[in-house]
Amino acid sequence: MPLLKEPGAVGITQRHPDFLRPLSVVPGRQRWAVGAVRGRPALARLVETELGRTPGIEHVRANPVTGRVLFRHDRAKSPRQAARLLGTAVSKALTHLRTSLALPPADPQDPRLPGVHVPGADRLRTVPGTPSVQPVVEDEGNPGRQVLMVLAAGGLLATTALGGGPFLMGLLARPLVSLGLAAGATTVVVRQAWRKSDRDKRTAGAAPDRHPLRRVMSGHKKKFATATTLSVLSQLGETAALALGSMAVVVVARGVSSGFAAAAVGQLSTLVGAAVLVCAFRLVMEYAAVTSWHRLGQTVEDDWRTRTYCHVQRLAPADLESERISRVTSMLTEDINQLSVFVSSSLHEAVQLATSFAVLVPLYLLLAPQLAWVAFTPIPIVTWLCFRIHERAMARRAVSGKQRELLNSRMSDNLHAYTTVKSSRTEEYESERVAALSRDYMTASLEAGRATAAQAQIVRMGGMAGMVATVYLGGRAVLNEQLPMSVFGPLAEMPAHALWKLTQLSVIIDQYQRTLMAVGRVQYLQGLPTEPDTPTRRLETDRVEGKMDLQQVTFAYPGRPATLRKSSLLIAPRKVTAIVGTTGAGKTTIAKLLLRFRLPDSGRVLLDDIDVSDLPLADLRSAIGYVSQEPFLFDATIADNIRYGTFDASEEQLVAAARAAGADAFIAALPDGYHSMVGERGTALSGGQRQRIALARTILRDPPVVILDEATSAVDNETEAAIQRALRTFSVNRTMVVIAHRLSTVRDADRIYVLGPGGAVVEQGRHEELVSVGGTYATLWNLQAGSRESDDDSCREPC
Repeated sequence: MPLLKEPGAVGITQRHPDFLRPLSVVPGRQRWAVGAVRGRPALARLVETELGRTPGIEHVRANPVTGRVLFRHDRAKSPRQAARLLGTAVSKALTHLRTSLALPPADPQDPRLPGVHVPGADRLRTVPGTPSVQPVVEDEGNPGRQVLMVLAAGGLLATTALGGGPFLMGLLARPLVSLGLAAGATTVVVRQAWRKSDRDKRTAGAAPDRHPLRRVMSGHKKKFATATTLSVLSQLGETAALALGSMAVVVVARGVSSGFAAAAVGQLSTLVGAAVLVCAFRLVMEYAAVTSWHRLGQTVEDDWRTRTYCHVQRLAPADLESERISRVTSMLTEDINQLSVFVSSSLHEAVQLATSFAVLVPLYLLLAPQLAWVAFTPIPIVTWLCFRIHERAMARRAVSGKQRELLNSRMSDNLHAYTTVKSSRTEEYESERVAALSRDYMTASLEAGRATAAQAQIVRMGGMAGMVATVYLGGRAVLNEQLPMSVFGPLAEMPAHALWKLTQLSVIIDQYQRTLMAVGRVQYLQGLPTEPDTPTRRLETDRVEGKMDLQQVTFAYPGRPATLRKSSLLIAPRKVTAIVGTTGAGKTTIAKLLLRFRLPDSGRVLLDDIDVSDLPLADLRSAIGYVSQEPFLFDATIADNIRYGTFDASEEQLVAAARAAGADAFIAALPDGYHSMVGERGTALSGGQRQRIALARTILRDPPVVILDEATSAVDNETEAAIQRALRTFSVNRTMVVIAHRLSTVRDADRIYVLGPGGAVVEQGRHEELVSVGGTYATLWNLQAGSRESDDDSCREPC
């Protein structure tokens, strides 16, 4: 996406490398690249604080690793207003940081100057039919105008060359002059494009890094060298076959070639025989090259997907929760597959294109130097034009990619929420929404396609112009007996073939652009921080007592009021402790803190008097079993789901765990029993059945500490009673934390904590004690007991 420029802010991208760049802007949610935040954790925290305290801002996350800021805001605020708030927050954070560090006053030309602009904040527009807001990309040139530029440049060059007299023609006929001019012009074009790209990266706050293709090929240099060599040999064979064929045509046309002493028939037989051998050689080399590139592409794809997925598995839960699962899946599938497509096909074509010109240049310099300038002229012109519209095409690709993400996300949500859609009778409404997003994606793709088509036609125009000029000037040289026909025949055909290959340059560049964008998205995913795991203590699971202690813990989800405010809670070892309370009191948050899914803002969380942040994550989570209110089941058999995490469990252990969880009866009633498939996310089972299988999974693991977070909320009273009986046996000599709304689930607990607002413990004790006190717990118990007496099921409100 090109850098947005605020009207009147001339040169802002050069003077302010800490500027803000929009990455994703939708109503109520924005993601920006903030160069100042990259590599500055202190500034990232300040930006979160400044923006988070702004009215209307609901959630803020500033990532010092990637330099990106994600925030959600009240939809009453327009995207422009929210963007300006971000700019103000970054400005205040920079000022505060400068003041706290006692730095001298900022120079007016200092790029770290407070008062950061938000380029393009006034130029964000909403695309009709979709909630997305996209930057208005400045017109980088009309495709028709680019074609006219090619014609004008070619016409001017031809007129100058033909009308410049013998001196100019003689000058251009000198091989070193024509080659030097073409090479020099091409070098200037490439260097300017490279410098502009590097400057844009620095302006965006990106750190210097290796070229993306070097990262893609890292670790595969030998395979790359082998595939490149095979491509070169294949192209050399094709060029030789083309030259031999052209020489055979000349022999037939003239009857005898001045280059041979034998008869014409003998020459023809020799040339045809040599052509057959060369063609066979070329076929073998081409097959080997194609298979080598394909193998390399698949290897690169496997390597990147494996490494990236392993990194995703180690991401902090908070960072993974903030990313759309459909977007992450798209990166792991489509984007990484794009690397394979580029390596498998485009690199092969690029090597052959370079080889064809590498062969063409010395042949012209040696055999027809007076025509060399004609063959070389299209190269710098076409290169310049391709880079000229490169940025425009990249911007269109970025917009198209964003629309694709929105479309995929909407379709994925609809398919997962099919019961809600059907029960609400909103099929037509959802179809219209998807149709609108599909149209917007089509429009964005068409714009990107027009940019790509312009590149193809510009390259083809340059190739055709070079071929026509070569035939014309070469023909004149043959008629004037300045060039032998036996030389001009192959040379006239070879430039046309090479320039025809040049038409593939647009496809190569298009694939290159797609690959750069794919690499950028995958690198963003790889740049997300992993869970901090720097243990200073070890934890032996078989020696865990299970004492857990929250000491003055304060925790707030980003952009929200504190869920826990200096909360203290002691969970006795080898006892059953229940946590109840109103919705939003922080019950599930406590479970996340105990498992280190989240880290407290202040205070300590202890397991056996050891701070959980000092323990290895593997040891901590091996010691704690967790059953959530909405357990996840994999699309596998019931036995596979119960064994997940305890893969070596025997059949007897499996059945015993299922029986303890109250799942054995319904499993036995299924046609395939434990080998029954549960469907995607367990959709073939009811909510209560899914909970019982998840409970059986934890029972099979047999951890010393178990956390049940509304683990029986979806079962009936009879099943709940059976599970309770099984859990009484399972909880012996085990620390068990039961989080529940249904008080019947916790009435036998050794201690019950009743939480109020901010996670404060308002009551604690055994069931009988709390009922006799007549407080909050007694009120809830009387309500639920009365509900049961009136045949109303117990409270199932989720935490």
